[in-house]
Order: sequence, then structure tokens, then C-alpha cells
Amino acid sequence: MTITNVNSCLIKELRFRTGAGFLECKRALLEENGDIESAIDNLRKVGKLTAEKKTKNVTNQGMIFSKIQNNIGVMLELNCETDFVSKDNSFICLGEEIISKALESKLKEIDQVKNIFESKRTDLVFKVGENINIRRFYFMEGENIFSYLHGTRIGVLVSASSLDKIILKNIAMHIAASKPEYLCPKNVSSAVFDREYQIQLELANALKKPPNLLKKIIDGRMNKFVNNISLTGQSFIMDPSKTVGDILNQNSAYIMSFIRFELGEVISK
Repeated sequence: MTITNVNSCLIKELRFRTGAGFLECKRALLEENGDIESAIDNLRKVGKLTAEKKTKNVTNQGMIFSKIQNNIGVMLELNCETDFVSKDNSFICLGEEIISKALESKLKEIDQVKNIFESKRTDLVFKVGENINIRRFYFMEGENIFSYLHGTRIGVLVSASSLDKIILKNIAMHIAASKPEYLCPKNVSSAVFDREYQIQLELANALKKPPNLLKKIIDGRMNKFVNNISLTGQSFIMDPSKTVGDILNQNSAYIMSFIRFELGEVISK
């Protein structure tokens, strides 16, 4: 026998267990003759289809999540379609749950994260009506890690040798503000260096200067270029008279690694 109405208490319980809307819960219960467990499966099947349909929707909003625990730091970019959903408690809870699970289980790869949370991601897509994308994830291990979040749109993880936490925090804030692409000038890739060199060579040749002077001009510009995109070569935001490298040398310390996420940025490397 097919039922034509369902108890409001059943709808309430189904909403509580799945987070789905009133009408969707009512529909699922009607289709499954009031069986709440079957209704849950019904909602999940519909949710998966909904998620598949929305996979091509652009997700350039969301949040950066980051946390450190037991010498492990993790950072996550979780995306959605609108700023409204990025403030939804269910969206925030998913990000926090991913971070907690990653720390607990020492998840190192984004594919691990995606596989574990695919069901919850599709459930959330169904609930909020938007595409949700686990865009990128980073795992860092070390004895001296600092995590810095600038609001919800920029996140930094930085690992250093023995270094005062206040200085390390300031360096993390510097990374957030100054966007270094490399740790040191020597780390700048040959492809990036050669491309800029060709640009500077053409600009310098237009000056019609003697070859020896042109070489000095190009060398000076290239030196400035690699320093500007390298953490240790950048002027320290807390004291522009010094570079980050100067600060590290004064404290007999060095940066082992860092990562910076900015919400929605184009990932080139």
C-alpha cells in the first residue's frame, strides 16, 4: 500500500539526520512508504545525482582551513559557488571535520581526503544546492610549524628550525602579505628566470647603451626580480630595512618549507 501522507515527527527526524530540506524529506518518506532508513538511502541517491549535475558549476568562493597538532600541520581549500554558502554552518563543519580527520589519520594526499569525504561532500551539495569542491590540501610535518590565517581567504603554513614563535608568526604574516613564490633566489626555476631574462634583455637593448653597461643593468634587474619572488630575498614587512634572510641570519635560523593558499587563486605550480 502506498501512503499519501507522513507524520511530521518522521520528517523532523529525517531532516535532523540528513540535513535535507522539508519538502525533500517529505518526498523521500512518501516514496519509501514512511520507512526512514529507506528514505535516507533515497535522499543519498538523489543527492549523488544532484552532485554529478553540478560538477561543472564554477566554485570560486569558500574558505581556507588550517590547523597544527602533534608536529603536524594541514591546510585545506574548500570551495563553493557563493559567499552565502561559505558562511553556512554545514559547509564550515565539513571543512573542520576534514582538517581534524587529516590530523588524526595523518592524511598526506588530497586523493585520500577526497575518497574519505566524497559521500559527505555529495550530501552537502544536495543540502545547499551548490557544487562543493575539495580543491587542494597540504600536509606538513616538523617540530617548529606555525599556521596563520588571514580571515578565511588566505592561509599559510611555515616550518622552521629553532626560531622564536613570535618571529615565526611575523614571517607567516609576511608570507600572507608578500606572496613569495620560492624559498630562496637559487630556487627560482630556470624557466621562470629565462623568461624574465629575455624580457629584460629586450628592454635593455632598447636603451642603446654599451654592452658592458647593458650587462650591469640586466644583472641588477634580474637580481631584483629573483629577490622579489623569493621569501629570503624580500624586504621584511615588519622592518623593510632588512630582508627576511637577514632576520633569519640574526636568529641563526632557516625556513625549511612554506605553503600559501589564497582562495580562488590560479594554481600555476
